[in-house]
Amino acid sequence: MLSRLEDLHDCGMLYAYMITNLEVTKREDATKDIRAEGKVPGVVYGPKQEPISIAIDKVIFEKTLQSAGESTIITLKGLDEDIEVLIQDVAFDTIKGGASHVDLYAIERGKDITTNVALHFIGEAPVEKSGYTINKVLHEVEVTCRPSALPSHIDIDLSVLKDEDSSILVSDIVLPKDVTIETEPDTMVANVAAMKEEEPEEEVEAVDMSAIEVEAKGKEESEEEDKE
Repeated sequence: MLSRLEDLHDCGMLYAYMITNLEVTKREDATKDIRAEGKVPGVVYGPKQEPISIAIDKVIFEKTLQSAGESTIITLKGLDEDIEVLIQDVAFDTIKGGASHVDLYAIERGKDITTNVALHFIGEAPVEKSGYTINKVLHEVEVTCRPSALPSHIDIDLSVLKDEDSSILVSDIVLPKDVTIETEPDTMVANVAAMKEEEPEEEVEAVDMSAIEVEAKGKEESEEEDKE
């Protein structure tokens, strides 16, 4: 399925530009429900693209969605011509589960696109060895770039979190020169949570066995008197 993978290394961070092929068919009757046939209905549209109703094999689409996500360029095969798209929106069936409809945004070649890119957290934070935990606050950022420069994800190295005052902001993210982050630079990506204080153990009072014996003996004597 994966037809192209270009790895770019920049300041120790990995970026990947991927194009994935996806077979689709044109829906002549957009009112017909095709879900029972194992198909996912969808629509392709864009600034220079007239809307096209399509059908996609559900199993293949869900595998593509899992591997590609929303920041991978997908080339649609099976129409009058190949169309490069991004997954814009996916509706899910809350009862039966799985995708029930998909919107695909046709990109313009040579034009900048703005979309969200997932953040992948890698490495270990040295501060965790001291008992602190890490708050992963942000899980994606909005970027603008040419389709050919779109990263499939951005690696965030947690090894820079060395003490309790450490943090990672959007402004700390390093990208290829052709990619611009639209998310506010002072937005928190990850920080160090306060160390959790251990709750003191409750003292368990020692059981007075002699008192229990006296009480049991008194109960037995009382029961004997009642019998008399």
